[in-house]
Amino acid sequence: MATKLFVNLPVADLARSRSFFTALGLDFFGATEDMASVVISEHTQVMLLTEPVFAGYAHRPPAVGTEAILVLGLEDRAAVDSLVEKAVAAGAAGLGPASEDGGMYQRGFTDLDGHQWAALTIGE
Repeated sequence: MATKLFVNLPVADLARSRSFFTALGLDFFGATEDMASVVISEHTQVMLLTEPVFAGYAHRPPAVGTEAILVLGLEDRAAVDSLVEKAVAAGAAGLGPASEDGGMYQRGFTDLDGHQWAALTIGE
């Protein structure tokens, strides 16, 4: 069996975050009033946890600033551009212009809770 990855993120308003990720075209697997699982792929999910629930799992307070960058590998440049444009239209902040380096094309945004995301494609 392949290893699965579940990334947990604290969110201030779960309903708002669910609407945001739905606007990106992502599906959900299960939800309660204080957590929801965003399906990234067959083996990866991002668990959106209300801040009190997240605090109950964490052994330290959430970081202030960027502690991690969540990167989504997409099929091509058009998919990268489409995802970032959907994110910005849904309320995210874009993170500057696209970058190209060695066949990699990448763009980024911060979601409604300030978590940093990037979308990239390699070798198109």
